Amino acid sequence: MTSTNNKTPFGMQIFATIVARLTINTAVRMLYPFLPAFSRGIGVPVETLIRLLSLRSALAMMAPVFGRLSDRYGRRNIMVAAMFVLSAALAAMALWPGYRIFVAFLFLGILAQILYQPAHQAYISERVPYAQRGRVLAITELAWAGAMLIGVPLVGWMLARAPSPEIGLPRPFMFLAIFGIVSGVVLLKTLSNQRNTVDKSIDMYSHWKTVLSNRNVLAGLMLGVFTAGANESLNVVFASWLEVTFGMTLTAIGLATVVIGVADLLGEGGVIAFSDRYGKRRTVGWGIGLSVLSYLALPLLGTSQTGALLGLFLVYLTFEFAVVAILPLMTELMPVARASVMSANIAGHSLGRMLGALMGGFLLPFGIGASGIAAAVLNILALVVLLLWVQENKS
Repeated sequence: MTSTNNKTPFGMQIFATIVARLTINTAVRMLYPFLPAFSRGIGVPVETLIRLLSLRSALAMMAPVFGRLSDRYGRRNIMVAAMFVLSAALAAMALWPGYRIFVAFLFLGILAQILYQPAHQAYISERVPYAQRGRVLAITELAWAGAMLIGVPLVGWMLARAPSPEIGLPRPFMFLAIFGIVSGVVLLKTLSNQRNTVDKSIDMYSHWKTVLSNRNVLAGLMLGVFTAGANESLNVVFASWLEVTFGMTLTAIGLATVVIGVADLLGEGGVIAFSDRYGKRRTVGWGIGLSVLSYLALPLLGTSQTGALLGLFLVYLTFEFAVVAILPLMTELMPVARASVMSANIAGHSLGRMLGALMGGFLLPFGIGASGIAAAVLNILALVVLLLWVQENKS
């Protein structure tokens, strides 16, 4: 590996990557709590948007195709390119709002995420020893909580203040587009431009055959399929559930996302506290086990508005604890192909989210109880995979 001199403190580099990822996460996550509002603004049924979200997740399964780009062209360059792709998609939606542009935004937005995330995780992992990696990667994941604590409520505020959905729709897109451009420029000026030495004689097919023939990697990927699938089955229905069952307004649902954001924050904080101290694999097991209990408790708690919010808090707390703990575990399963493994991890999560969205839409008429039980079953399968087939590489 070669590098250029970079006098920017590593802490500032981490902060710059977190802010950029906050923009991406807000663009991706703002759809879930406001699906009814977006459906009214674009003029299509909620069910159509759920199917589009499922297709978006299917596109994200292409992450392995882009996984080697940061190995070849540098982590920083790919992260910067991702921010500019996202900003272009957001700006287009702000200037020409409509169904077709919205579809383009969905797909370009997820393309930005699958470009940015594995490059970001590889950039951090190459600079932090495995013994401390759980804590540092969990800190970078604070951007996930930040999206629900800061970004998504701000989007809700912009939508709620508009006189109509059609007028309000472009506002958050333009705001995020500007923020994305600024973030991309900051990354360009802040991060080191390092490139791994890639053996160009090895074609992509042979490379991925080697990666996916690793049983430990395959088992790790299955964790993402099951845990993400369970979470997505709830993501696509909770806004409609809150709106229909409890009559919550757009502003109230926006505030409810703060509850989810706090849960995310505490889940990430738990990984910071426990992952390196007690072991990544053990921490993942705790998170998945607690997720099973949380999903089963959701329909029991969801008989009142306060209980529903408490149930969502527990579900997202335990999910975030589990999924963030998976990241440092995955980074060391195959160090020689770290970016590729992390991009495959995104693909696994995306496959789970695609199937979870379809499952959530199918179960929507049967109530939140059916969604909770189905999600619990998926997490039990993840726990079985973890206990039987995933081995932690502590090198």
